[in-house]
Amino acid sequence: MPEALLKPALPGIALRRWRRLHRIKQDHAAQLFNVTQSTISRWESGVLLMDPAAHLQLEQLLAARLDTAADQALARLVCDSTRPVHLVCDLTHRLLACSPARAAQFARPLSELLGQSLWRFVTPEIARHEQALAALGWREVQAPPALEFATGSNDSELVPIRQSLCRWTRIALSDGTAARLVETL
Repeated sequence: MPEALLKPALPGIALRRWRRLHRIKQDHAAQLFNVTQSTISRWESGVLLMDPAAHLQLEQLLAARLDTAADQALARLVCDSTRPVHLVCDLTHRLLACSPARAAQFARPLSELLGQSLWRFVTPEIARHEQALAALGWREVQAPPALEFATGSNDSELVPIRQSLCRWTRIALSDGTAARLVETL
């Protein structure tokens, strides 16, 4: 996966969505990014690409957090599940919550992996499905409800992935960011 998690054409669209969701005007966004209002407008329209620092700042704004009671309840449901499931930030792949059945597969304590990106453990099949998400409209308002596919396997002892059927379900969190429920079927 490229260093930047958002594809070059998507940051402007993501910025506009974030602003609208949080009812932030372009002037205020310009202050947050330390740029002019016209720069925000050009980013959103795709006329101007974001510089790497602004891109990173946007990714940090869009990263999923479990700050509200409702989001924490979702995390508890994942943590209490008897099935091998985990919840990650849909953008950064940071581990947000994990069931005991999934955590039992890890070679390290869950506490060492929470908040860390699991991307480095993906298989080629998972990477291929991740790259196809934009074409499927995954991050759109009318996103597909779920995606099922064969995972392939990796050679990691820390976070092993065995050949299995996997289901991704995109879940909008209270602040408008998205998490992904990952289920082994």
